[in-house]
Amino acid sequence: MLSRRSFVKTSAVLSAAGVMSNYKLFAYDKRYIGLQLYTVRDAMAANPAAALAKVAKVGYNSVEGATYTGDEKFYGMGAKTFKNVLKQNGLVMMSSHYRLGEEQTNGKDTMGTMLHDWNKAVDDAAEVGLKYMVCAYLSDVERGSLDHYKKLADDFNKAAERCKKAGIQFCYHNHDFEFKQQDGKYPYETLLANTDKDLVKMEMDLYWVTKAKQDPIKLINENPGRFPLFHVKDMDNTPAGNFTEVGNGIIDFKNIFKHADKAGLKYFFVEQDQTPGDPFNSITQSYNYIKKNLV
Repeated sequence: MLSRRSFVKTSAVLSAAGVMSNYKLFAYDKRYIGLQLYTVRDAMAANPAAALAKVAKVGYNSVEGATYTGDEKFYGMGAKTFKNVLKQNGLVMMSSHYRLGEEQTNGKDTMGTMLHDWNKAVDDAAEVGLKYMVCAYLSDVERGSLDHYKKLADDFNKAAERCKKAGIQFCYHNHDFEFKQQDGKYPYETLLANTDKDLVKMEMDLYWVTKAKQDPIKLINENPGRFPLFHVKDMDNTPAGNFTEVGNGIIDFKNIFKHADKAGLKYFFVEQDQTPGDPFNSITQSYNYIKKNLV
């Protein structure tokens, strides 16, 4: 029989466990509905301040950037200026996309990349308040064999170590080419296996994983805690599998989000690479679905 003291102690432990269990169910921050600004890239290029105001008016309160590589500016602005523009619109930028930098631009090294001037990129990211810096894409010349992907994994580890010193998490964003087998293995598997699981996390693009005929939930179960970021992007029900508004296609976001705690999800961003008309109409439709169904 338990003594009163033991009973109280056991009850406290169980109560704490219950709180932790409930917390895990809501591991990602439901206060934020994010947008990858590539979706409204033309508006951002024309007038970034006005475009951000429209994004905020839709209801988004978090954004992910996409333009730093090359000119080492955030949409033509220095870090402090851009941070102020975000603040004026009630927005925070949790994450931004960057390039590796193996591929040159007009015969010269591309700055603001993992391989060229990464220290400045990280310092500017910290100034804006980024929590994540993401390798967005590997060009054709940056892919290669599985051995080359092992080299890339080393590059990512080194870039991630610099990020960690600034309190920033490094991630890699997938497309579908990482799931084309080489010698019976996926390059994505090589990246997962040869990167430090704490230094290098993954931003899972749910559209591209589905396009590659992979199962997002299976990837989560095999690599728990590795996916702090999602790209929430839908696929239409056609043979071409085109981009479409969130909730308008075949991807089962509700079921995927049930596994958010195991994924290690913290933030997500809507992205629609191509829209049938005004991208602001598309991001509004996606926002409304997410607000009603996912948060």
